[in-house]
Amino acid sequence: MTTEDKQWELRLYVAGNTPKSMAALSNLKKYCEEHLQGKYRIEVIDLLVNPQLAEGDQIFAIPTLVRKVPEPIRKIIGDLSNKEKVLVGLNIRPIDYV
Repeated sequence: MTTEDKQWELRLYVAGNTPKSMAALSNLKKYCEEHLQGKYRIEVIDLLVNPQLAEGDQIFAIPTLVRKVPEPIRKIIGDLSNKEKVLVGLNIRPIDYV
């Protein structure tokens, strides 16, 4: 199954409008538009507003990106500034891609 066949559900956990949280959201939107255009949904969860939601996805650091669909669930912690790490981590791009 290729990325074109999938609908992606991504959840980004942040804590307020910190520079790191805003960078993570900005980077994520940019990568999704480049590689998953029209095939993704981003849910942003602010743990300052809803701290109880961290438990469900076992969030211990922020920002954290969780790929809910397609399975398996994958997590990436940080501001998502390393594009290659994010694309490989989400399995959008194979590890052996050069």
